[in-house]
Amino acid sequence: MRIEVDWARRGREVAVFTAIGLFLAFIRPYGATAQMPFWLNAVYWTGLVLLGATVGETTSSILARRAPNLPVWAVMLVLSVVTALAVSAALVGIERVVDGGWMPLGYLPSLFGLVWVIAIAMTGLGVLLERSFNGGADHVPDAAAAATFLGRLPVRYRGAELYAVSSEDHYLRIHTDRGEELILMRLADAMRELDGAKGLQTHRSWWVAEAGVADARREGGKLVLVLKSGKEAPVSRTYQRAVREAGLA
Repeated sequence: MRIEVDWARRGREVAVFTAIGLFLAFIRPYGATAQMPFWLNAVYWTGLVLLGATVGETTSSILARRAPNLPVWAVMLVLSVVTALAVSAALVGIERVVDGGWMPLGYLPSLFGLVWVIAIAMTGLGVLLERSFNGGADHVPDAAAAATFLGRLPVRYRGAELYAVSSEDHYLRIHTDRGEELILMRLADAMRELDGAKGLQTHRSWWVAEAGVADARREGGKLVLVLKSGKEAPVSRTYQRAVREAGLA
């Protein structure tokens, strides 16, 4: 499956993290590379920063699909620990290649601790960059928009998690974690009300909340999103690129 990449955004991220790598090469934290020339320091630190950023982004994408309701502090903790483990493993590998030996086991906790400090700072910066690239959006408007829309439904749906909205003639079927409900409304009007929510149109008759997607699969060459309820939302060719860019397929 071909993956669409936002090259403009990717370029901005690489530029930022390269600048951080060059800064670390200049200050040479912990004195670990004090004897190396600047150009080698630049390669060393920039490579580690880009490795950490790649691992962090991959982990973030997995968390967004598998645990979309994790609080921000928990996401940052997981990202920083996983990134620190990956970079620490890379440093152990570099030590093996350069010196031909393994680091003493007693030094590994200290190594992880030193790397984790930088990983925490990088994770915080990554969150700020994500919000900057997304126009400063966070989860508060998402929840507020969905809650306002669900206010149209009977009382038992108040506080429910919205999975999707599908059009059936002049009605909309509202898919939630508490079941489904039909309301008299146009899909276009519903999408205007859900403008602040984190979701997207996948078909001329479907709008899907990103947090409501459990899986994605192909059926006879057509892309289908499987909701947490088990229902399937079709993805037409027109919206496949947007679905892939949202990380849902």
